[in-house]
Formats: sequence, structure tokens, C-alpha cells
Amino acid sequence: MAHVAEPAQLSGLQESSRTILDHYQQQVRTRRIYTVVSIVVFLIVLAASLDFANQANSGKFFERLPYFFDFIKSFVPNSPLEIFRAMFDLPSPYADGSIKFDYTSDRVWITDSFYIPNFFYQLAITLNIAIVSTILGSTGAFLLCFFASSNLVGSRAVRWGVRRIMEIMRAFPEIVIAGLLAAILSIGPIAAIIAVSFHTIGALGKLFFEVVENADMRPDEGLRASGSSWLERVRFAILPQVLPNFVSYTLLRTEINVRASTIIGAVGGGGIGEVFSLSIGRDHAAKTYAIIILLLVTVICVDQFSAWLRRRLIGRQSFEFGRGAA
Repeated sequence: MAHVAEPAQLSGLQESSRTILDHYQQQVRTRRIYTVVSIVVFLIVLAASLDFANQANSGKFFERLPYFFDFIKSFVPNSPLEIFRAMFDLPSPYADGSIKFDYTSDRVWITDSFYIPNFFYQLAITLNIAIVSTILGSTGAFLLCFFASSNLVGSRAVRWGVRRIMEIMRAFPEIVIAGLLAAILSIGPIAAIIAVSFHTIGALGKLFFEVVENADMRPDEGLRASGSSWLERVRFAILPQVLPNFVSYTLLRTEINVRASTIIGAVGGGGIGEVFSLSIGRDHAAKTYAIIILLLVTVICVDQFSAWLRRRLIGRQSFEFGRGAA
């Protein structure tokens, strides 16, 4: 009997395998169709966007594309050494009495014999804006995020109100907020700090409360059963779990705020962004390239410092595990 049943079983297995294979091939064909349709839609949208750009540019968009890099080709300093002279406020051999080659007058004197190059001083202002804004913004986000979390606050009205507040705070770019504040508070770093802090609260607040909502609630249930207050539950059950992610997001936001502070400087927020806007607007090539190099080095240094500090705070074992898996 067993020998009689074996062909039937094999036939059933083959039929089942054939059904699975047919279903798989059908899914592959469907996925390919969706991919082709997506590519076609993307190309249509891209062509429509380019046509709109061409019309908005008075029909000169495609005509001007071959000359796209002409500005960079013509925007060249007299000598590569001029970039470093401009960076460190050193005298220029091309000095002709104009401000284009007058680097020494911008020195920021600390004593009678010691000075800080102007670009380094302006960069320090930008970093100061970014750091202060990150501290204020992360503090505000930290205070609000727990009230926006559904696993900690049962009142839907409270959660809805706090989340809408954070949405409003991150809805407007920093440069827009800085422009509004500049009209009220005048131009300067104060308006930039308020603008970046305002946006940081909204952006970090969303990230923070999502981390809180993903926390393990078993420690919270234990503390609740023992009669602990809401603050004690947050302090001892939730905070130890979410703090490493909070630190990581805050360090990432510091890098973003350095770039945001630079952009805000171009609209009167002070710092390196302001002198960069003036340099490129006045056709001062050496000064412009000096600022670009400083910004590039600064962003790299901030990124490396953030990575080092994150390893120190979170622990090297978290990074070694991922490296070993790779």
C-alpha cells in the first residue's frame, strides 16, 4: 500500500510546487509592471518639471545649461595663496587700496600683539549660535516629548495640543523665522538663536516622543504597581531606556544647526554666513573660497566629534556589535 501511495504523494508535491512557482512568477511579472509604470511616471513628472523651469526662466533654462559652470570658472582668485592670506588676515601682494585685497583691517585684536582672524571669529559666532540653540531646543523638546507620548499621557486633548505645538514650531524653516524676528529684534545673533531654537524644539520633540512611545513599558508597570508617581515612572522606567537615543538625536541636530546658523547669517543673523554672503556678492573670490574651506573643515570636525562623543556616552560595544556583524 505504501508503494502505491508514493506516486500520488509525489504528484501532489509536484503540483503544489508548480502552483507556488506560478504564483511567484506572477508576482515577479506584477512587480516588473509596477516598476516600469513608476519609471514612466517619474520621467513624465521630470519632463514637466523641467518644462516648467524653462518657462519660469523665460525660456532660457535649456539654453543656459551649457554655461552652468561659467561662474565657477571665472570666479578664481589671483593666486591659490590668496585663499590662505584671506583666511588668516595676512597682507596681500595684490593690495591696491580696495577692500577686495584688504585682509588685515578685519583682524579682531585680543591684545596689542595678538589677533584672531576675522573668519575664525565669525565662525566662532556661528558655532556659538548653533550650540546655544541646540541646548535650548533640546531642553524644550525634552520637556514636551513626554506629554506627547500616548503610553505616558492618557488625555488625548493634552497629547493633541502638545503635538500641534511642535508641528507649528517645525513647520517654518529657520530662515523664515529669523527674517520675521530680524524685523522685530533687528539683525544679529539673538534673532538667529531664537529662530534655530524654535525650529529645534519642534523637530527634536517629534523624534523624542516617538522614541518614548517605543520604550518597553514593563518597568513602568512595575513602578505603577508599587505606587510610584508619574514623574518617578518617567525618571526611573522610561528615561534610562530613551536617553541614549536622545543624545544621538541631539548630536545629529547640532550638526544640522551649524549649517542652519550659517544660512541664517546670510539674512542678517551674523556669523560666517553674513561675511560669506558679502564676499560672494562683492566678487571676492579668495575670501569666498577661504570661507568654504573653513565651513567644510568645521562640518567634518563637528561630525567626527559627535561620533566620538556618541561612542563615549552610549558605549563602544554598540558599535563593535554592528561592525562584527558586517
